[in-house]
Amino acid sequence: MAQDLPEKSLMGAYGNWASEMIADLGTMSFRNTTFADVDNWKPKATSKALQFLALPDIQQTSAITIHKKYSYDGLSIEEISWPLSNGGGAVEAIVMKPEQAKGTLPAILALHDHGGNKYFGKRKIVQCSEDRHPLIEQHQQVYYEGLAWANEVAKRGYVVMVHDVFAFGSRRVFPEDVDEVLLREHTLKDFSSEEWERPDIISEYNKWASDHEHVLSKSLFCAGTTWPGVVLAEDQIALNILCERKDVDASRIGCAGLSGGGLRTVYLGGLDHRISCAVSVGFMSTWKDFMLYKAYTHTWMLYAPLLPRFLEFPEILGLRVPLPTMVQNNIDDQLFTLSEMKMADSILTEVYKKAKAPDKYSGKFYEGLHKFDAAMQVDAFDWFDKWLKGE
Repeated sequence: MAQDLPEKSLMGAYGNWASEMIADLGTMSFRNTTFADVDNWKPKATSKALQFLALPDIQQTSAITIHKKYSYDGLSIEEISWPLSNGGGAVEAIVMKPEQAKGTLPAILALHDHGGNKYFGKRKIVQCSEDRHPLIEQHQQVYYEGLAWANEVAKRGYVVMVHDVFAFGSRRVFPEDVDEVLLREHTLKDFSSEEWERPDIISEYNKWASDHEHVLSKSLFCAGTTWPGVVLAEDQIALNILCERKDVDASRIGCAGLSGGGLRTVYLGGLDHRISCAVSVGFMSTWKDFMLYKAYTHTWMLYAPLLPRFLEFPEILGLRVPLPTMVQNNIDDQLFTLSEMKMADSILTEVYKKAKAPDKYSGKFYEGLHKFDAAMQVDAFDWFDKWLKGE
């Protein structure tokens, strides 16, 4: 079983003081008696969340480029890209749907994980040929029971798009673009482009990128924005592109992801109600857990300063109430404490009950470590079928 709350916090003797600053009910919590009507609460709470995420103004700067079209695994696949105004490489994306599909289909924006692996983005949850990189194969075995889950949900009759997001894959920070002071202990800038797919070089890059997270996040704070704000802005542009496709029914769009993808689902699903149905996998707990017990396991992609005074973390996803929402947790998940996962589940249950939509929320707990395995995928995809197809 997962460990319950440790006796000591990560803040040492300051832990009790810090935890007391987080009220049981934030001032924008729907669980407050202040808010009786969900339609009165949502605009105010959403505005407050967006204020502290400090979304930057990011624009798509030119049309989508279609690089390649082909069939694989019973799916029609497109490789596309689009440039953004905030720098970095063009966003690369994969779009897939059943090969014989006709007309418009419901769609899923599949959000790749973090996994301490910034060299890869979308490639972690797709398979477009028999030739998988050994690190991708290993990643999918550990976290997805060997499955490329974006392919699996596409086969059910969806248009699925997977894109690289800020600091991952085609959007990663390239060593040759950063100040020499950050590369003193690394040889990354010395490798040719042909060598970059070598597992040892990728592993070195991922270690460097992990060490670089705090620098990147502090720099974003100084620019007046936040890491989750940048990611949300980029995810919303991807959602725009998916909604505008002629083969997509924009009234039936879901999103899902494991871990960092589950985190992205919390922010995108909670704050953009074009997402008709959301499934957050392996990323649901409380601010107390993130602050006192598990901060060392989490990415800077999580943090929006001051927001915990107003909303508990699960209530960010709860901003989508009464839209259908599933949260999948693993009982032995090493990234969270079990009691705080259960607390988060109770909070979302209460939010949906108060909004008179208890059937629209499903919180599930599974045996095992941090993962989105085959059984969990079936439950998630059945949830999509129920609410996006009416099955």
